[in-house]
Amino acid sequence: MKVYNSIAAYKKTKPSIVTIGTFDGVHVGHQKILKQLYKTALTNELESILVSFFPHPRMVLQKESSLKLLNTIKERTQMIEKTGISNLIVQPFTREFSRLSALDFVRDILVNQLHIKKIIVGYDHQFGRNRNATIDDLIEFGKTYDFEVIEITAQQLENVSISSTKIRNALNEGAIQTANNYLGYPFMISGLIVKGKGIGKTLEFPTANLQLKEDYKLIPKNGVYLVQSIISGKEVFGLTNIGTNPTVGGTYKTIETYFLDYSRDLYQKEIQLNFIKRIRGEKTFESKDALKNAITKDEQFARNYLNNNE
Repeated sequence: MKVYNSIAAYKKTKPSIVTIGTFDGVHVGHQKILKQLYKTALTNELESILVSFFPHPRMVLQKESSLKLLNTIKERTQMIEKTGISNLIVQPFTREFSRLSALDFVRDILVNQLHIKKIIVGYDHQFGRNRNATIDDLIEFGKTYDFEVIEITAQQLENVSISSTKIRNALNEGAIQTANNYLGYPFMISGLIVKGKGIGKTLEFPTANLQLKEDYKLIPKNGVYLVQSIISGKEVFGLTNIGTNPTVGGTYKTIETYFLDYSRDLYQKEIQLNFIKRIRGEKTFESKDALKNAITKDEQFARNYLNNNE
């Protein structure tokens, strides 16, 4: 898959089929659209193109919303590549770009730059300045500029309106399995393992502290989670605690993972954590011994869960 950092960087002249959207999460609804894009491109010998945006439009137009995203750009790209489409364009979203009229967007970008013959969009697609153009307007443009609009109906999405907002809400509530069902894969966070305070080691549960590079990445609700990772080519499971560690006087949020049956040094390594299940919420225990006992129970729960779900 070729990745372009702007629409202007795309230089191919072969007729194309395009879909457009932020695609944050690349959830099962998105995956159905991309599967249709891929198949239609093959059948009609067209270039398949996904036009995505970064930052998310709400980050630019509604800065007070403090929106957090399900995927980093790297994660989003990895998920999209799995669908088999040929081209991903990540268009910088700016206020200037948002002011393009529907006509300018269709004529100058879709037709003259991307050479579209077909476009796949959801039944509720809106575009152009102030999002004032609808799929009906797009169909009329298609008649003028000779391209076909393929509509993804609510029925085609199995009457389930799966949205990135619903997934964000589930993660904010700690409902990992609900979020994973909507996503079609385990929610992930990625980052660099850095030195922590070493408190886990004093409890006989040494932890790896994950530092996120992207401050826009959504972090699930505080608590203890069963996670899975690939380390040096090996599948490793662990317990990840998200929170402030109130029992030991913590004051800021950390992401710490105790890996089961793995004890090698991970400092300065890039790690991806795939979230499987939430075990419990964050608690303040009366002593370090009580905290240690709770972690022991968390570990036993995790091992039983894994054994029963092999």
